[in-house]
Amino acid sequence: MTKHPVDEVPPARHLLAFGLQHVLAMYAGAVAVPLIVGSAMKLSPADLAYLITADLLVCGIATLIQCIGFWRFGVRLPIMQGCTFAAVSPMVLIGTTGGGLPAIYGSVIVAGLAIMLLAPVFGRLLRFFPPLVTGTVILIIGLSLLPVAGNWAAGGVGSADFGEPKNLGLALFVLLVVLGVQRFAPAFLSRVAVLIGIVVGLAVAVPFGFTDFDGVGDADWLGISTPFHFGAPTFEASAIASMLVVALVTMTETTGDLIAVGEMTERKVEPRALADGLRADGLSTVLGGVFNTFPYTAYAQNVGLVGMTRVRSRWVVAAAGGILVLLGLLPKLGAVVAAIPAPVLGGAGLVMFGTVAASGLRTLATVDFKGNNNLTVVAVSVAMGMLPVGVPTVYEKFPDWFQTVMNSGISAGCLTAIVLNLLFNHLPSRAGSAEADGLAVGGAEQGVQEPREEVV
Repeated sequence: MTKHPVDEVPPARHLLAFGLQHVLAMYAGAVAVPLIVGSAMKLSPADLAYLITADLLVCGIATLIQCIGFWRFGVRLPIMQGCTFAAVSPMVLIGTTGGGLPAIYGSVIVAGLAIMLLAPVFGRLLRFFPPLVTGTVILIIGLSLLPVAGNWAAGGVGSADFGEPKNLGLALFVLLVVLGVQRFAPAFLSRVAVLIGIVVGLAVAVPFGFTDFDGVGDADWLGISTPFHFGAPTFEASAIASMLVVALVTMTETTGDLIAVGEMTERKVEPRALADGLRADGLSTVLGGVFNTFPYTAYAQNVGLVGMTRVRSRWVVAAAGGILVLLGLLPKLGAVVAAIPAPVLGGAGLVMFGTVAASGLRTLATVDFKGNNNLTVVAVSVAMGMLPVGVPTVYEKFPDWFQTVMNSGISAGCLTAIVLNLLFNHLPSRAGSAEADGLAVGGAEQGVQEPREEVV
């Protein structure tokens, strides 16, 4: 019996190259969360460096749990894990209003335990994710990531030369290298097109003064994160409440990412597998609270890489997890990777994140849009998902819990798609109701019924 491509183990040299490609794709996002939170709390450079190495170490462990899995933990698909951005605002608030890092870590541990308990419940919700909803969510994931790539291409948010033509020129050069390798190189090289683009971009960036390797000399050779380095965790009700909201948001986002990878690898995510994946998220988040880092979730950046390279082996991403563990234990190596200029990552990111959006469109192509309201479901869901991406301050007058949910374009769009699908395709329609777009509404259920059964 032949192995599914997800379970195949490529040769060692391929594992290393493909794995390194995944690490470079998510590295900037992975270290951004500890940098933002630590900087907001005015931590010393030594403490900031400690947060980053701790984050990389647990990122690697979390990725290994998710890809390889044990017992009922891990979805066993090519999924990279990283710190969730949904938690940044609440954590900055907890950290700067008197609770400090111990209060953050207490709330993170509780949130991780809550995710593990709620995982089976989310697993049973999979029937509410027909292709109409999953395609829309995957499309929103891709579109909401594109501004991240745009900011990288311009030089990185907050950089003194943001938007300089030389930054965008370097990003465009990397993009052209990635496309050239994909189109003209032999099969193996085309699968590491992003890695080649980043390496060639870095080689060009060095003589033009884009890179700063000062941090490499300052970094230690060995760094081991010890439990509760910043003190024993404290459990404050308000901090825990806000982190539980974050837990629900990250579970929604992870569900979308797991379904997206299931589509790309042609291994459908069943309710049990989804629960196992979410349970791994919860365990990683608990580990984050213990080992001085933050909540973990599936990284959408790497979903695009799986779709683009068509390398479906989970062992490739497990190798990436191993590389992250090394980077977490060897801060000097981490500092070398951190020196890659933002425009280089931006050029590669444009292809990867665009691939996620295109995968969503491919899923939506299987949905029936005739004689029903499915077009409305997609239209409004994408609009709600893009609102906080296009206008980041749109909800700033709303309560914190509302902002946590709706400021994430992925969770806002996902929730909208689920609710509208239920409204239009599952609730019984009124007899003799008005016709939509000149077509009978009565066929709505039929529009998603067949694909929905296919998914479940």
